[in-house]
Amino acid sequence: MPKKKSNGDDRARQVLAQEAARIIVDQGIRDYRVAKMKAAARLGMSTRGALPGNAEIELAVSEHLQLFGGDAHAKLLRTMREVALSAMDLLAAYSPRLVGPVLHGTADANSSINLHVFADSPEYIAIALDDLGMTYRPYERRLRNRPDRRSRAETFAGFQFRHGDASIEATVFPIDGIRQAPISPIDRRPMKRADPQAVRDLLARSSEHE
Repeated sequence: MPKKKSNGDDRARQVLAQEAARIIVDQGIRDYRVAKMKAAARLGMSTRGALPGNAEIELAVSEHLQLFGGDAHAKLLRTMREVALSAMDLLAAYSPRLVGPVLHGTADANSSINLHVFADSPEYIAIALDDLGMTYRPYERRLRNRPDRRSRAETFAGFQFRHGDASIEATVFPIDGIRQAPISPIDRRPMKRADPQAVRDLLARSSEHE
């Protein structure tokens, strides 16, 4: 029979998750494992036991931003979503979808705006950015299409560029990739994607609460 976690273990995980969230927001670290290790070192806690999962860290980041960000964070998030929508309009021919922290509300001043775009070849996106006069940097991202840890990750090309005051990262998928989102490294579920109308709806709802 599995041993039940003690309240002390749960509290330790919570404290570590909160400290990792603080490090992520304050230092702009995007790698949750690095943040967890830094948090454990700062708190003098052992890393031999079970560390908080990525989903616990993301929840702690969200709670930290709500608690300490206040109106400033709400304003930042709105601005980033407006910039995201503008970038999506520029790439409208490639069915852009917003993903990641800006969509989930966990973005901070160090976050990039993450888009998924769909084309027969990454070259089409490069040409589109060239036509728009954008300076960009290519990158590669490895993502899984199934939650099974034994499944092989695929490599997808992407392009990072500046738009407004934000960094945009547009990862390119095959056209039929719009039907199945890759697996999130945070909760191991298909990534949530939002089309331009969904982003407009988010902005409209945030305006109602101002």
